[in-house]
Amino acid sequence: CCRVTPKQKAEVVRLIKTNYNSVTLAIGDGANDVNMIQEADIGVGLYGYEGMAAVQSSDFALGEYQCLWRLLLVHGRWSYVRISELIMYFFYKNMVFVIPQFYFSFIGAYSGQTVFDDWLITLYNLVFTSLPITLRAIFERDVYYKQKIEKNGQMKKVVKPHLKKYYPYLYYVGQK
Repeated sequence: CCRVTPKQKAEVVRLIKTNYNSVTLAIGDGANDVNMIQEADIGVGLYGYEGMAAVQSSDFALGEYQCLWRLLLVHGRWSYVRISELIMYFFYKNMVFVIPQFYFSFIGAYSGQTVFDDWLITLYNLVFTSLPITLRAIFERDVYYKQKIEKNGQMKKVVKPHLKKYYPYLYYVGQK
């Protein structure tokens, strides 16, 4: 949206959100983009010559447009995969926790007594809820945006946008 008023920019985002029922991303670099950034589900502000208003009202702040591909393709994919796996993990964790209690209710004549002690229930939820997910989020990286190039027998990290050609395949996990 260029050469329109800030209110019209926000209305364009609102129309797309309501008519297409989709998640919107707005990118702006000045004070005239603040309404559009705030109306969008995800707002990205760019540091620029026009001031800091867009950066202060956005969800993410970037130094320049070329950083946007890494935000969307790399960090977006990591977040997408982690949330999907987190949901599957919680279903599994809760099934493992509830099924023994369900079967024990028949044996215990529906008395309300639990199979596990209170401290075991607390530790189960604490240990199996926080630790595996935290470790997975820290160490799991299935897409690397840095290429390693060997020069004269030495490895050198070079940041290149080599993931751009794989864009349609990066979000294939949730499209099945």
